[in-house]
Amino acid sequence: MKGAAVPATHADAFRTLVDYVALTKPRLNMLVVATSAAGFYLGAPTPVNPVTFAATVLGTTLVAGGAAALNQVYERRTDALMERTRLRPLPDGRITPPEASVFGLLLSAAGLLLLTLYSTWLASLLAFATLVIYLLVYTPLKLRSPIATLVGAIPGALPPLIGWTAARGITMGGISLFLIVFLWQIPHFMAIAWMYRRDYSAAGFPMLPVIDPSGARAGRQAVGYAAALLPVSLIPTLVGLSGVVYAGVAVVLGLSMLTLAVQFARARSDASARWLFFSSLVYLPLIWIVMIADKQ
Repeated sequence: MKGAAVPATHADAFRTLVDYVALTKPRLNMLVVATSAAGFYLGAPTPVNPVTFAATVLGTTLVAGGAAALNQVYERRTDALMERTRLRPLPDGRITPPEASVFGLLLSAAGLLLLTLYSTWLASLLAFATLVIYLLVYTPLKLRSPIATLVGAIPGALPPLIGWTAARGITMGGISLFLIVFLWQIPHFMAIAWMYRRDYSAAGFPMLPVIDPSGARAGRQAVGYAAALLPVSLIPTLVGLSGVVYAGVAVVLGLSMLTLAVQFARARSDASARWLFFSSLVYLPLIWIVMIADKQ
């Protein structure tokens, strides 16, 4: 019939689904799933309660996905100015800000409800803190100060603590997991900030490589936090969470990452930043795998 609406094809529906998934930053959410699951397993007595485990991991993931979507609503204009983000669903116009806002709010609410009902109130409170810090502190601070990187590392490091807390409550073991991920993020982000410094500059983000084009400050931060990560990564062994095998691997991985951070600080080149970035991608999954395998 003339003038009738043409129904969306399956291909259109699939593309829309892909765009909504992209709003959750799935690569980031993979890290959330892995670290919250690892935190729960490491903190839980044997056998693991499957309902609490699933609720904790899924709830944390939903909150993180909702936060990512709401963050992209806020940053849609700056995303449009950067080469690596200009084709995201919001700046490219494939999803509208109201649609993304409703999606993000629903995901966040569902995650918090799931954690409250089927996990623990303390885990839910930590997830809520993650949401608040990420959206109300870190996101607006990104356009004002390079300290936003440190602030953003807090919600980034909370998922393993949420998992641990749901299983055991807040103890030194869970805090050590938080500290490892927190410290790991700074060399990781310094490498990213250097590699994409022109993008960040075009969007007006005062990242360290933008306000200090020499890269000296970014290099010092990468080295300082990589150096701090080395002894902190041994805390799980000191508190009886993991054994000496884990400690040995943690030392080797930590020294390797510190060496590459020093090379980046000296060379301040795209190549040295890429090496540091890729080493950080190797470091985190390996240290989690060995910590779980060597659980005491």
